[in-house]
Amino acid sequence: MPKAVSNAGPLIALASIGQFGLLQSLFGEVLIPPTVRAEILAGGEGEAGVSDLAAADWVKTITVKDDLAVQLLRDELGAGESEAIVLAKEVSADWTLLDDLAARRKAQTAGLRVVGTLGILLMAKSSDHIPTVKPLVDRLRQGDFRMSTELYEHILQQAGETA
Repeated sequence: MPKAVSNAGPLIALASIGQFGLLQSLFGEVLIPPTVRAEILAGGEGEAGVSDLAAADWVKTITVKDDLAVQLLRDELGAGESEAIVLAKEVSADWTLLDDLAARRKAQTAGLRVVGTLGILLMAKSSDHIPTVKPLVDRLRQGDFRMSTELYEHILQQAGETA
């Protein structure tokens, strides 16, 4: 199974549409830094991802070793994103799960392979874990997940589905 490190965004987004388990199906185990765990749990009981995270023994919290690297990234990114990128480098992750565009660019510059929530849904469809992407993407759009109309149409096209 590929090794994945995640920021809070994809975990919360997938939990919000009842698809948190896709992460285990695709990656087996997901590694998160302590700040990401804290960000998710800070939502409080009943918020997306809180109970999913508590019940997921396949999500492992790993402390980042290179605090200086995290601090350097913190000039431009949030704490969870910074720690996730550094952790991904430290454990030689196959995938870094990030949605924020600035964080994705920084991770790619660092040589990491990045996928976000929408890419995870495409991976899940192509590996037959879900039959269609559109209903899930539509549910994301109804919540707090931001995406342009162009991105929405592009994802559906990638999935072989139509808007």
